[in-house]
Amino acid sequence: MSSSNLNFTLLLLLIVGCLMAASASNFYQDFDITWGDGRGKIVNNGEVLTLSLDKASGSGFQSKNEYLFGKIDMQLKLVPGNSAGTVTAYYLSSKGSTWDEIDFEFLGNLSGDPYILHTNVFGQGKGNREQQFYLWFDPTADFHTYSVLWNPQRIIFSVDGTPIREFKNMESIGVPFPKNQPMRIYSSLWNADDWATRGGLVKTDWTQAPFTASYRNFNANACVWSNGVSSCKSNSPSSAPTNNAWFSQELDSTSQQRLQWVQKNYMIYNYCTDAKRFPQGLPAECKMPSESTTPIN
Repeated sequence: MSSSNLNFTLLLLLIVGCLMAASASNFYQDFDITWGDGRGKIVNNGEVLTLSLDKASGSGFQSKNEYLFGKIDMQLKLVPGNSAGTVTAYYLSSKGSTWDEIDFEFLGNLSGDPYILHTNVFGQGKGNREQQFYLWFDPTADFHTYSVLWNPQRIIFSVDGTPIREFKNMESIGVPFPKNQPMRIYSSLWNADDWATRGGLVKTDWTQAPFTASYRNFNANACVWSNGVSSCKSNSPSSAPTNNAWFSQELDSTSQQRLQWVQKNYMIYNYCTDAKRFPQGLPAECKMPSESTTPIN
């Protein structure tokens, strides 16, 4: 390689490196550790955040910003080994008695048994919309990306880019949908051995403490809410951020097939098929295809 080509290559690598650094998240800028008495830590110059749990306390953090619609990505590496009794929660939530909420919760398990990924959607304080999944990989061995796409038409939960759940706006049939209340991002690691693992039968083994979960590569392509005003100015695609595909995004045919693959092979609970839980009849949205499990033809 000639010296001029080598210099050009080095310059290109330097530019790419600078661009990557500029786009990297910084937990000092984006989040506050809110509880845990030192058990939550920001390390590696703001690139990584860790939460720890011991018998005395868990820990948690929240975003500095509030958001009203967006595409939110976070990479998590969950508590390894015997994590039974622990819950790692990662969610968006508003405040008040009629709050909105979009949940990922990771329910720990005994060594060798799979984590359960628990999802839920609250609208105006009403939840009870749980869907649960096993994962198709070990979420403790490496970081994986957990995403929420939230726009006025739908909420899509994704894992490493694969959709696992879609909750559509069905206000037309009386189902509350989160669309008016800005939400912060929260995460916590806490002890829930009264219910988290096998309905509370398996308790937390404190000899394994401290339990630690790690976070990196946060990204929010979203409308920031500040002082009653959205950075998107109005709820329309033209006023959303420059990269605004998420504002009107829906699942294409390939994504629909991947969603159905996950629901067929990895879904272990769906409130929409739990007739015993709803003796007066299943919730209205369960009659719609987005919340019922659609079999693959």
